[in-house]
Amino acid sequence: MIKVLIVEDDPMVIKFNKYYLEQIDGFKLSGIARSANDAFDILSKEEIDLILLDVFMPITDGLELLEQIRKMDKNIDVIMVSAARDSATVKKALHYGAVDYLIKPFEFERFRSALNNYRNREELINDKDDLSQEELDKHILYNKQDCDLIEFPKGLDKNTLKISWEKIIQNKDKVFSTEELAKLVGVSRVSMRKYVSFLEEKGALKKKVIYGSIGRPIYRYKCLKSDENIINIIIKP
Repeated sequence: MIKVLIVEDDPMVIKFNKYYLEQIDGFKLSGIARSANDAFDILSKEEIDLILLDVFMPITDGLELLEQIRKMDKNIDVIMVSAARDSATVKKALHYGAVDYLIKPFEFERFRSALNNYRNREELINDKDDLSQEELDKHILYNKQDCDLIEFPKGLDKNTLKISWEKIIQNKDKVFSTEELAKLVGVSRVSMRKYVSFLEEKGALKKKVIYGSIGRPIYRYKCLKSDENIINIIIKP
């Protein structure tokens, strides 16, 4: 289990982050700190793998805390969770090794994607002594390399799209509905409809309309390009 420390001074944000974290497999909440001093106290007593860290906190802010953690030479990863969105703050957080940056307010889908990607990366690194370039590109360097090449409509999340595509190709010989895929991925049917429509538009899926005797027609989809990586499907022409 990945041991997580939430460092946040807003009680409502703590509540949501705690609830979100409980919905994702592989993570255990090991502590909650409402200040940098509280965080240092917990870190001196507990083995922590990942910190969900806010920037705006009293006395010592999140960036100062992150800098101090790096000086401690502890093997701890950090995902920033903050309303701070100015480029200087983001750049400094990345400079100090933040593995992701979530801007408040954010949807659960984005939170889940960040945590799942982190868990998958850790499993890959910990399970292998040597990594190939292909594995690095796919699981670790992928986001940084391809973010400028991929065209995404507003409202879609790249990581959720990737997870959706993985679920589709796992059942590539079956037809499915938007609702069925939404349950597999863990998002709402309304949200999943956007991703399915996008994949259909890119030629990755084919829609079939089934007319019943009563009520609205049912739309089901079939995978057309299971041999292609999702990145190849959505790269700008």
